[in-house]
Amino acid sequence: MTGQAFSLVPFPAPNIPAMHITGNIALQNHVLVLNYLLGGNIAEVLLPPVSPNPGRQDELWKATCLELFLAIKDQPGYWEFNLSPSGDWNVYRMDTYRRLGFREERGISQLTFETKEESNGYSLHVPVDLSSIIRPEADFQMAITAIVQTKDGNETFWALMHHGATPDFHLRESFILALAGQTHPLAQSGPDG
Repeated sequence: MTGQAFSLVPFPAPNIPAMHITGNIALQNHVLVLNYLLGGNIAEVLLPPVSPNPGRQDELWKATCLELFLAIKDQPGYWEFNLSPSGDWNVYRMDTYRRLGFREERGISQLTFETKEESNGYSLHVPVDLSSIIRPEADFQMAITAIVQTKDGNETFWALMHHGATPDFHLRESFILALAGQTHPLAQSGPDG
């Protein structure tokens, strides 16, 4: 298993909540396991209500939403995973930057994840089987992000790093995370890497 810890930083803005977002990500047998932890003063965070029937939903980024961006190295296409504290989710595929060829990724038909809310933190744990969208030998790069809305109406944007004058999670310069041990000398380029 290859794994790595991460810590997100907010895009500079007034009224950033007194909190932190950390976690870890690991890869084993082509299953990506992602754990988020929101800590600090999460009483300020507006979490969407738990869905009675969690499933694929659009526009989850309009509320507090944890996200993963995944791209095959040296290829323009990428995937956006939206994970809502409500239990709802979606996965989109884009051919290139910001919605060109934008569509739901039907290779992933279900995402089941666990959430836990406590007085001092909120956690989300999700395993993602990548075998339906990426060949096992492909090297990929990731960006881990979050949109956090607060109860007083502010929206903040969190990422491993920010490029540009405005928050933009789709910039490939932000796909800076790669897991150790991913290099496969026999990898060949193809439609999915």
